[in-house]
Amino acid sequence: MAKATRKQALGRGLSALLKDPDNDIKTVEDKNADKLVGHIVELELSSIEVNPFQPRTSFNEESLRELASSIRELGVIQPITVRKLDFNKYQLVSGERRFRASKLVGLKTIPAYIRIANDQESLEMALVENIQRQDLDPIEISLSYQRLIDEINLTQEQLSERIGKNRSTIANYLRLLKLDPIIQTGMRDGFLSMGHGRALINIEDTQQQLDIYEKIIEKSLSVRETEQLVRELNSGGKEPAARKKNISVPKTYKKGVKEFSEYLGTKVDVKVTKKGSGKLTIPFSSEEDFERLKKLIRGEA
Repeated sequence: MAKATRKQALGRGLSALLKDPDNDIKTVEDKNADKLVGHIVELELSSIEVNPFQPRTSFNEESLRELASSIRELGVIQPITVRKLDFNKYQLVSGERRFRASKLVGLKTIPAYIRIANDQESLEMALVENIQRQDLDPIEISLSYQRLIDEINLTQEQLSERIGKNRSTIANYLRLLKLDPIIQTGMRDGFLSMGHGRALINIEDTQQQLDIYEKIIEKSLSVRETEQLVRELNSGGKEPAARKKNISVPKTYKKGVKEFSEYLGTKVDVKVTKKGSGKLTIPFSSEEDFERLKKLIRGEA
């Protein structure tokens, strides 16, 4: 968490730098441009416009709502990329789903990478230098690889030559970005390793991925134990042995959940661990329903 807070603080500092009209950064030769290229900046959503030439014009509403729910809980994990048009004015290059979902949940700012005029070579140098650092987590490395491919227009083979890594290594990192955002966050926070992530990629169903992720955390499973669980799950589509024992919910919890459901007007679910801890899940059907639930919980209704 400390690492995330530090990055956000840096992003806010760069945001202030970009709001100085007397020192507007327009090219890589400008003062402080080196502090911008390759770094994450917190930008106001209101200062960003969508690309009118974006080939994708329709976005699945349900998928956007799911992404918005993830962002509400975890924040924006993968920054968007924008192009600087003018002072405090930007245009989306990539990440329109993240941009739209952030608007849905009412965020005012979003983490972004900013492309400025003639920064191609500087960006490549900054990204390659960043990859060589020793303290990067697997997801940070994956994102850097993806940016080099997308923004410098490199193939995996060309990227392999530039950074001196095997193409298979690069491919393994890139595959991590297909994991559920919750699992990616777990990797960034050090709760599981790249080996765990590589095992989970072999599960197509997201919910099953998350079920095993929870078991990795709860039981401190090794990579080998995780791989075994995945093999059991993928053999014939059966539940892995570790999931066969259901933990019964105590009567007091059941009664409490019933009261919650009646009060909130929606079916509340509860999951309990062997140690007695657990979590409540409160579903909502729309933004209006979410606001209704919020008022009830606050006692304003």
